[in-house]
Amino acid sequence: MTQADVATRAGISVNTVSNLEAGRNVSFENLVRVAMVLGRLKELEELFKPHLNSVNDILRYESNTARQRIKRK
Repeated sequence: MTQADVATRAGISVNTVSNLEAGRNVSFENLVRVAMVLGRLKELEELFKPHLNSVNDILRYESNTARQRIKRK
């Protein structure tokens, strides 16, 4: 697949694809678009998963992500 193919399918410019390949800054949205086109969303998701190695890690993670109600003044 060429840069032009990826760009067309992702709805971005060829220059953006070129910048991404060269390791230059691109928006997160454009990174996700390219990952979708290339079938690599799973790899991108892995970057944001918490790495929980023990029961204590799990409990700590769950306590930090619990929803909290905001008190009214």
